Amino acid sequence: MSVSSKPFDQVFFDCDSTLTRIEGIDELARKANVAEQLIPLTTAAMNGEMTLDEVYSRRLELIQPSREDLDWLALRYQDALLDDAVESVNKLHQLGKRVHVISGGLRLPIIELGKVLGIPADNIHAVDIRFDEHNGYGGFDRNTPLACNGGKAKICQLLANAGEQNVLIGDGVTDLEAQQVDVFVVGFGGVVKRAEVVKRASTYVDGPGLLDVLDVILTSEEINRLQ
Repeated sequence: MSVSSKPFDQVFFDCDSTLTRIEGIDELARKANVAEQLIPLTTAAMNGEMTLDEVYSRRLELIQPSREDLDWLALRYQDALLDDAVESVNKLHQLGKRVHVISGGLRLPIIELGKVLGIPADNIHAVDIRFDEHNGYGGFDRNTPLACNGGKAKICQLLANAGEQNVLIGDGVTDLEAQQVDVFVVGFGGVVKRAEVVKRASTYVDGPGLLDVLDVILTSEEINRLQ
């Protein structure tokens, strides 16, 4: 059953544990043999037990991801893509909706995932990494709001147009921030179910896939158009 009688104009997706079955930063941590130190930080941030500001730079400083590492992660993302993710995004595009990815993850591998999904690079909002002359880690964009709490709300606000309705689909507590700027938030439990998100999201979809989310965010008229 649709949550809105009026169609949503823009659809914002989280990436990790929403479009894909993995958390990219945790995959990089395993590759760098620092997972034992970092994965509890990611879990604490996603569950709202620590602020993103507290953990973001600490994780990257320990991992030191190179360009080669990000190329590797791009392939991991594609391998872990939800089975119905491409179909779901295609249906949204068929209906003329503008689809974006808003993530606290690293932008380069998510851009590659966007190519598979048919989402252009301009619609990928994530954190840029800098590299040194040897393509080693050279830091990250510290001016991005997405490395801090409240960042997703700021990006949603920048993308919003007067009179339009927007919806964000995600699994984590940081996705709930979009509610601060009148974005409807669908909590998604197809990969990970987080109690705080179940409790606070505008509505919640257990999954298992993203087509289940479309059943909720599309109007009955839109669903009929796709049949």
